[in-house]
Amino acid sequence: MCDACGHSQPKWAGNCPSCKEWNTLKQFTEKKDSGARYSVKERERSCPITDVTLEPVERMKTGLGEFDRLMGGGVVVDSLTLLGGNPGIGKSTMMLQVAFQFCKSGKKVLYVAGEESKMQTSLRGKRLETMHHHLFVLADTLFSNIEKEIELIQPDILIVDSVQIVYKGEVASLPGSVTQVKEIAMECMHMAKTRHITTFLIGHVTKSGDLAGPRVLEHIVDTVLDFEGDKDFGYRIVRAHKNRFGPTDEVAMFQMEGKGLKEILHPSKLFLEERQEGVTGTVVIASMEGTRAILVELQALVAPSHFSTSSRRSTGVDQNRLALLLAVLEKKVGFHLAQMDIFVSITGGIKIVEPAADLAILLAIASSFANQVLPKDMAVVGEVGLSGECRSVPWVENRIKEAMNMGFSKMMLPQRSLKGLKERFNQKIDLIGVSSVAEAIKIAIG
Repeated sequence: MCDACGHSQPKWAGNCPSCKEWNTLKQFTEKKDSGARYSVKERERSCPITDVTLEPVERMKTGLGEFDRLMGGGVVVDSLTLLGGNPGIGKSTMMLQVAFQFCKSGKKVLYVAGEESKMQTSLRGKRLETMHHHLFVLADTLFSNIEKEIELIQPDILIVDSVQIVYKGEVASLPGSVTQVKEIAMECMHMAKTRHITTFLIGHVTKSGDLAGPRVLEHIVDTVLDFEGDKDFGYRIVRAHKNRFGPTDEVAMFQMEGKGLKEILHPSKLFLEERQEGVTGTVVIASMEGTRAILVELQALVAPSHFSTSSRRSTGVDQNRLALLLAVLEKKVGFHLAQMDIFVSITGGIKIVEPAADLAILLAIASSFANQVLPKDMAVVGEVGLSGECRSVPWVENRIKEAMNMGFSKMMLPQRSLKGLKERFNQKIDLIGVSSVAEAIKIAIG
């Protein structure tokens, strides 16, 4: 079976015929009786989709407003959720905090700590102040023992930390293999649906940042959450890549502190509080994280290169996108950057992947190159094409409202995005429409 796409075939090959990835096919033995003991339903007849009875989805509040909003209003009862992220990013910390909130509401939680002892989990619980008599801890990795404990305790919530370390004794393969991960995920799915146990699985990630294990793991679960953020910074972003019961374009933002993760209710204020005025090469971007607009500071530094090959480095911005924008700046605007080292960074450890940051990146580079300060009360948004034109971006109203709330009096954006907006916001904020990069640079720095 292929780790990348889940394709299966009877023979090994160096290249997966489905996704064309190399060295991703792993050997496993398929169990024919997998999940058979849970097949208690009789055969159902088909019916017109208009005759299906729609039942309201029951949700449980966790007490963490950001997490509830990310899940679509709360965690759905009997659902199976997969949480992935880099080591040390805060997955276990978040699950302990979520478990504590469930316990406070009268729910019984079983936390399976496969990678830590009971003492280590208890020490973390004391530090996070998440100790509760309804929170049970089991340090075991054999699934049959976990199942016996579930029969004994009858929990409402099950947390498995992590799915790659738990194994079934009757499966002849190592923990974390394709077979074991698939079997454990299927068992947890059947338990969630038949025994009405809301289940959370913590998963490892590969070097490229993708969830480890076969791709079929993501197809089995109801919700896939991705924990992002540099562990050297205090900020964490949780994204919903898949959600059968809610939106997939929402994000939740947290800050790691000594007592765990704290919700960030006003991220723009937090990211801009250390911004310095009167400095060249800095600009504020009106970025979107899900449906929420966030203002972040982008910094650029252009300096003469002392080597035969100039350097281009970026943090929080895609390296290939930066190379494309620099080519536009040289070809369409006439900036000579061949002998210049260029560095671009997003402050706070945030990553911006949307093309709406293109115009702000070019303005910051132009500001540093010309040694001219950009207006301090101006936010920027806009996508840039290869011919140097400024293209429209989505969610313009949300970006403008966030800039107004943070006290910005100007906002530069593509001319095509101004349709119907000047009449609504002209009295509150000065909207500057531009149609090309050259026009934007001329207005901003002259």
